[in-house]
Amino acid sequence: MQATVREFHAADGSGSVFLDDGTVCEFGPEVFAASGLRLLRRGQRVGIRCGQSGAITALNLATLPLPDAGTGPDAGTGPDAGTGPTP
Repeated sequence: MQATVREFHAADGSGSVFLDDGTVCEFGPEVFAASGLRLLRRGQRVGIRCGQSGAITALNLATLPLPDAGTGPDAGTGPDAGTGPTP
């Protein structure tokens, strides 16, 4: 799903977006940190993933892929977790 950045607080990485129907959804700093982005600007289009509760669990620029479903604030792992260098 896509949304538009409503506000972004660079100090802590939290913010909110407008869904295309005008609904406002907030995201916490852990979601932003998992995106790998450095900042967001008001009006930017982002892709988001929401959990069963409706809370945003992942976001990234609309032109980039979302982080793997196994990454993010609830997973605590990266896309290469558990795969070390081949001996």
